Amino acid sequence: MCLRKRSGYRPPDLINAKIYTGPIPAEQEGGELAMGGGRSETSALSGAGEARGLTTTQNSQRPNACCFCWCCCCSCSWNEEERRKRRRKRISQDTKIETKLETCPKPSVEEIRMWSQSFDKLMRNPAGRNVFREFLRTEYSEENMLFWLACEDLKQEINKSAIEEKARSIYEDYISILSPKEVSLDARVREVINRKMQDPTPHTFEDAQLQIYTLMHRDSYPRFLSSNIYKTLVLGRSRTSSEC
Repeated sequence: MCLRKRSGYRPPDLINAKIYTGPIPAEQEGGELAMGGGRSETSALSGAGEARGLTTTQNSQRPNACCFCWCCCCSCSWNEEERRKRRRKRISQDTKIETKLETCPKPSVEEIRMWSQSFDKLMRNPAGRNVFREFLRTEYSEENMLFWLACEDLKQEINKSAIEEKARSIYEDYISILSPKEVSLDARVREVINRKMQDPTPHTFEDAQLQIYTLMHRDSYPRFLSSNIYKTLVLGRSRTSSEC
């Protein structure tokens, strides 16, 4: 006598299980369930439960497309501060950013005061770049200046093999997401760079350089002018000039 047809019978393995509320599979001739391969009611119930659990887990773990975008979009409001935090940890665990500054004479009082007039005047002055770079180092964003300087150096190159070597080095140091010195670029600029890297030229990183220049101008430059580094320099040079 088939146990399934006995009145009031419940299989032991389903006593504590949740009741399946889905559609009931149609029976074939001979009383077998049309589920293929003789699959039992228990396995069907378990499979349905696993599917629902998997869907719930996937939905709960689905990341925000903006905030976890691989390109580190500059439009994300959290990006710049979050990037600095990650960089502090990565630099401490990995290689340290090189500290060699540009060789230049000490700036005059007039030059230092001109740096506050415009960001362009600051960036055109070697001494100004050095001081600004020192400030960026305190904010763990020195790689922005290093990348800009590397792009300027690449633009002066005329030898094809040297261009390819320098372009590859810049990409590995500042564009690769695996580098501790990666700069913050949006997806469009990264796509342009990836296409141009197939045949690099002195202007391969031109769009990226402009984006980083704009980022330093809007984000770091205002804080630099109000920083102790700049104020101390202005005060110190002014005193030296008056004493002379």
